[in-house]
Amino acid sequence: MNTCDLCDRFEDRVRVLALPLRDYGGRHAFSGIVSTVKALEDNSLVRVAVAEPGEGRVLVIDGGGSLGRAMLGDMLAGKAAANGWSGVLVHGAIRDSAAIATLDLGVKALGTCPMKTDKLGQGLRDVPVAFGGLVIAPGQWLSADEDGVVLSDAPLA
Repeated sequence: MNTCDLCDRFEDRVRVLALPLRDYGGRHAFSGIVSTVKALEDNSLVRVAVAEPGEGRVLVIDGGGSLGRAMLGDMLAGKAAANGWSGVLVHGAIRDSAAIATLDLGVKALGTCPMKTDKLGQGLRDVPVAFGGLVIAPGQWLSADEDGVVLSDAPLA
């Protein structure tokens, strides 16, 4: 079910992310249970997360909205796709966008930046993050497509 239909059918159960995200992955519609990483210009924990079995989950990365360093590139996106992640949503930048567009993975981000991040092992994993007018918590359900991103406390059918 697309995000517009989810909003129409479950208006009282969904929340809409208010951010101008762009689609970069080869899959524009994706959904799954949320897992989070919160880190500023350090994607060490993103590397750890995408190395795990994704089991159809969506990785939400709160990069503080920074466009100064890319929190996801083609190598990590490729690992996420290979390990069964449904998608990655980045409150920040990605890089290697042409390569990411060829992957069977949903990727939404604010923009691109060719600069890689530092690797200092900083950040937090599976904590609530807040951006785009919402608090996004691990275990919530995220659905995304070309029209936007909606969250709910449980999967919607």
